[in-house]
Amino acid sequence: MYYRGHTYPRSVPIINHLLDFHHVLLSLAQRKIRISSGIMDSIQEISNEIITKLEGWWEAAILMLPNFLMAVIVVVCFVLLAKLIRKGTRKLLRKVSDNIAISNLLGTIIYVSIISVGTFFALGILDLDKTVTSLLAGVGVIGLALGFAFQNTAANFISGVMMASEFPLNVGDLVESNGHFGKVQKIGLRYTTMRSFQGQLIVIPNKDILENALTNYTVTGERRVDLECGVSYGDDLELVQKTAVKAIEEMKVSTQPVELVFKEFGDSSINFQLRFWLADAEHADYLKALSDSIKVLKKAFDKEGINIPFPIRTLDFKPSQLDKLVGK
Repeated sequence: MYYRGHTYPRSVPIINHLLDFHHVLLSLAQRKIRISSGIMDSIQEISNEIITKLEGWWEAAILMLPNFLMAVIVVVCFVLLAKLIRKGTRKLLRKVSDNIAISNLLGTIIYVSIISVGTFFALGILDLDKTVTSLLAGVGVIGLALGFAFQNTAANFISGVMMASEFPLNVGDLVESNGHFGKVQKIGLRYTTMRSFQGQLIVIPNKDILENALTNYTVTGERRVDLECGVSYGDDLELVQKTAVKAIEEMKVSTQPVELVFKEFGDSSINFQLRFWLADAEHADYLKALSDSIKVLKKAFDKEGINIPFPIRTLDFKPSQLDKLVGK
């Protein structure tokens, strides 16, 4: 090709390549526009579906609003009724029985039962009967699984029910259980709370209380004080017994005859046990009676010349061994 006297042998292929590249870019741009248009159409369809759903829910909520308000009123009424009946039940049971734990337990069961009935009524008003049936079936399966997973919790719950119904334990009792000593503060469905005389709260699982030994100092209404003492081998035991019993009787705290029992020949004394009974099982009264009895017994022994000996150790040596000890 000649132009103004010059030759361009490669100009035509370059122009053709440029034209092909331009067509490719134009095709990609058109395809991108079509893709963008498709995305926008999809977004528009999704938005329309969401708006339609929301409008349907809004219309359903407006239609269900009277039933919903009625269901709320029913639940509130049943809750108030349950509280009223629980309060009345507890008062009635406390007049019949002194067991506070069983009164609280039955009151709680009645309270939960009434609220459950009210909830079913409310769901019926909302036309959710089938949902309730499905939920109950699901709860049964879940309850079975949880029963295996929480065996200890279930055992504590059953123990709490048994303790509240037939176990000799009540709130305020002075008890000793599982190595702990104190007053019962609360008997729950899973745990029993005690307060020690040092002020600590002790929480014991009901299963442990039911399965192990329990000492209840309150149930009998009496408590015995056992005072241990010893006298010298040279004292008259008849005089010792007469003096000790008379000293305790003059305190006028024992509800039964005072007893004195000689127990053993000790290392340095003849040991005896002095026993007397208190009409009140309160721990403070027990400690006071124990302290007072020690004081009056010591005073009576001093008056009669009866000796409470110190620990004495007698060592016997042969003469040859004694000579070795003194260095002879």
